[in-house]
Amino acid sequence: MGSKTSNTSRQARIAEMRRAEQARDRRNKIIAITVSVLVLGGLGGFGAYVLNKKADQVQAKEDLVKKPVSAEQSWDVKKLGRNHVTKAVSYPMKPPVGGDHNPVWMNCNGDVYTTAIPDVNAVHSLEHGAVWITYNTKAAKGDVEKLAKKVKKTPYTLMSPVDGQAGAIMLSAWGKQVSVDGADDARVDQFLAKYVQGPQTPEPGAACTGGMAAQ
Repeated sequence: MGSKTSNTSRQARIAEMRRAEQARDRRNKIIAITVSVLVLGGLGGFGAYVLNKKADQVQAKEDLVKKPVSAEQSWDVKKLGRNHVTKAVSYPMKPPVGGDHNPVWMNCNGDVYTTAIPDVNAVHSLEHGAVWITYNTKAAKGDVEKLAKKVKKTPYTLMSPVDGQAGAIMLSAWGKQVSVDGADDARVDQFLAKYVQGPQTPEPGAACTGGMAAQ
C-alpha cells in the first residue's frame, strides 16, 4: 500500500513538473513572438521614415530644378563652338561658359583648386556636365571655405579663383552662369541641382577624372 501511494505521489509530481514546463514554454513563445512583432514593427516604422525622408529629398530637388535661377544668364552655345584646340581662346565672358577648348579637361570630381586654372581646360569640364564655382578677392574667406566643403562632396564640380570676374562668387555651367551673394545663397544649391550633369550638358556621363590636375 505504501508503495502504491509513493508511486502515485511521484507521478503527480512529474505531471506537475511537466505542466510547469509546458507553461514556461508557452510564456517563452509568447515573449519571443511579442518581441519579434515589436522589432519588425520598429523596423517597418524606421523603413517607412527613411523612405519618406528620401521621397521628400527627391521632391525638394525636383522643385529646385523646375524653378528658374534668379538673375541667371544664358548664352547660345551653338555660336560659341565646341572644337578641340591647343591654342589660347578668347572668350566673350569671364569665366567662360562654353566655346572651343583644350582636348584635356580639368579634373572635376569635387576638385578644389587654390590657384587659377586654364580656362580652356575648365571649359572642357563644363562640356562634360560639371559646374565650376569661382571667386575673386572680394569673396569672404568663410564663404570660400563653405563652398570648398560643398564642392568636395559633389561629383562633377570644381572650384578655383578667377581674378577679374564681375561677381565675388560665380557659378558656371555649359551656357549658364549666375553671381551669388555668398555660400548660403539658395541659388548655389539650386544651380548645382539643375546643372550638375543637367540637360544643358553636351557630353553627359563623360569623365571628370583622368584629366588635368593642379599644377
